[in-house]
Amino acid sequence: MDEGERPPAAARRRRPARERVLAAAARRFYADGITATGIDTITGEAGVAKMSLYNNFSSKADLVLSYLDARHQEWLTRYRARLERADNPRDGVLAVFDTYIDSAESAREGAFRGCGLLNAAAELPVGDAGRARVRRHKEEVECLLAAHVDALLPGRPDAARDTAEHLAFLLEGAMVRAGLEGDSGRLRHARLMAARVLEQC
Repeated sequence: MDEGERPPAAARRRRPARERVLAAAARRFYADGITATGIDTITGEAGVAKMSLYNNFSSKADLVLSYLDARHQEWLTRYRARLERADNPRDGVLAVFDTYIDSAESAREGAFRGCGLLNAAAELPVGDAGRARVRRHKEEVECLLAAHVDALLPGRPDAARDTAEHLAFLLEGAMVRAGLEGDSGRLRHARLMAARVLEQC
């Protein structure tokens, strides 16, 4: 399902209340932000009573954590699908970039706002559990890059670590700019730059 796109009403009604609430929250949190999205908006879009939300999530904060976990799993699923087509470690690195490109291009035209996890983290206070989850996601992405680069540079752990960090910074910077510009152009350019870095390894 593309970012912001709602399934047909009949399909929504067949889904369990938890799934409907989480899907509605994901759409509204991404499109409008966490702070600006109230519980009434979420339950109205999900087509459930407020009690259904609180039967499945103890609070809005709990719903936000579930949203962040779902985005993380969605990203991993896309990455694994990309990785299945990778023939070598270089392709593995580029699969990470391609996963971000896929995320940008899955959004409806004009609806792409960048990384949903970073957007959420920017709204959450220091010390919030949600920020810790976003940090873990970003660390996991960098670890994936590092594993592929390490395979490209066997016996050179320092060079592999530095290259992976360089690529992670390139990717995150491109994602921020892509979110501001509303399309995948910066990410595609970053992928080309990453490929050039890998040619020098």
